[in-house]
Amino acid sequence: MDRPGGGSQRRVAGACANQTKRRAGGYLMDTDTPPTAPKPCLNIKAIRTDPDYHSQNCISRNYPHLAQIPYRIAALYEQWAALQTSLRTERGRHNNISGRLRARAPMKSTLAGDVVDEERESLLAEAKELKEKITGVEAEEAALDEEMRELALKLPNVTHPDTPIGDEPKALGYINEHLLPAPPETLISSVNLPPGNTKSHIQIGSELHLLDFSAAATVSGWGWYYLMNEAVLLEQALINYALHIAVQQGWQLITPPSIVYSHIAAACGFKPRDQHGEQQIYTLQQPARHQGAKPELSLAGTAEIPLAGMFANKVFSEDELPLKTVGVSRCYRAEAGARGVESKGLYRVHEFTKVEMFAWTLPDSVPAIPTNPNITTEADAIPKQPTPLTEKVFSEMLHLQTTFLASLNLPARILSMPSTDLGASASKKIDIEVYMPSRYNTSTGPWGEVSSLSNCLDYQSRRLNARVRMKGNVGPDKKKTEFPVTLNGTAMAVPRVLLAILENGWDEGVQGVVVPKELRKWMGGTEVIRKRH
Repeated sequence: MDRPGGGSQRRVAGACANQTKRRAGGYLMDTDTPPTAPKPCLNIKAIRTDPDYHSQNCISRNYPHLAQIPYRIAALYEQWAALQTSLRTERGRHNNISGRLRARAPMKSTLAGDVVDEERESLLAEAKELKEKITGVEAEEAALDEEMRELALKLPNVTHPDTPIGDEPKALGYINEHLLPAPPETLISSVNLPPGNTKSHIQIGSELHLLDFSAAATVSGWGWYYLMNEAVLLEQALINYALHIAVQQGWQLITPPSIVYSHIAAACGFKPRDQHGEQQIYTLQQPARHQGAKPELSLAGTAEIPLAGMFANKVFSEDELPLKTVGVSRCYRAEAGARGVESKGLYRVHEFTKVEMFAWTLPDSVPAIPTNPNITTEADAIPKQPTPLTEKVFSEMLHLQTTFLASLNLPARILSMPSTDLGASASKKIDIEVYMPSRYNTSTGPWGEVSSLSNCLDYQSRRLNARVRMKGNVGPDKKKTEFPVTLNGTAMAVPRVLLAILENGWDEGVQGVVVPKELRKWMGGTEVIRKRH
């Protein structure tokens, strides 16, 4: 059951932050937060009117420790509403007294001094008492409002009706299935050797002098690597190819910064630690003289963060959307995982290059409800006519991702990810996993994620205070704004695609790696990467 955030609405309890001190997604944003920091505007009404859904949503998305928050918000709202009633009564009395005082004749003076007006003095004393009481109640109301908003910021996004509930993904289809060494249903975790090539990219990279993990461990520690020789050209070729295709399809090129304010990362759903307590992002230590005086900075884990933050506090016109951007950046991830087959080599590293797509679209008037609840093919993953704009752009992004991998001769599978794998910001997510022989004995079998595509509804736009003014608004609603939908997707995660090319392109006969045809023009015409003598 979907509970989309909806458009803009009048100010309600806890909806929009306006205090100097505020907290966003785990970051305390105090007086050192710059005035440009976006003020979150959350849909508190949706939470308090349906706490059962939002509580179950936390459980379904693997945030059980947050499941009581919706009920707490509902209870706080009841207190807030009671205070509102009390304030109306007290303000009415105060206004009545003020009117009576204004209507009274001014005090008369005599030679002996002012004539004491006992009734006036009584009214002044009562007015003072009421003002102090109103001030106290307003302080209580503000505290309740702030607590509701802080709690709401911790909740994950609502879940799209297409998303499988639980922890099992749903297969939507395959890419280059004919290139798999065996039927996909037989490619599962096993102690037996996989069919076809059994060499890992680590062994191939070492033999061909393309990768050096040992030197990187000495210089930077585990989870870093050196790319050498043709691997450097291969990285640049992958970047150029992805950007070339994206630009041809009308995506706007952007080179974003790699260092961002921590409160911008939080607004996008990236918190210092995940729900398991694992550190997710690197924060930069500031000089002692700046601590508490300047905003905290973080290394961006993905270009999604600066691409989204680029339009914080922006009011789009309807004609500006959809806005489709693509950026290339270095990415930094603290959670490189434990050493072992699940994360060895290039698969899970602390620093890498990635090409990311990020789009802003108009809010859909009708949620995208799947026509077929038992989706089994990629074509069925996108609702039939009428197709909302968001789903059109989402489909375009998925098509670009599949085009990249298909043209690189990489066999892959397309998965609709389950609710437990959505994280905080995504409402719906599709992953593409490429066949990787070196991962044959992992929990997922010989498959490794190389791209992800997410629909975040208005989760990020509300936290970034990004809005769109619709043309149809007239009269009193002329200045009314709504919250756009954000979509993000991987165009090219370089290390993992490079890994897949090495393992799938290995030719035992020539003792080298066959370079995909689409990349050769960016590699000086190189067709095969062979061992250097």
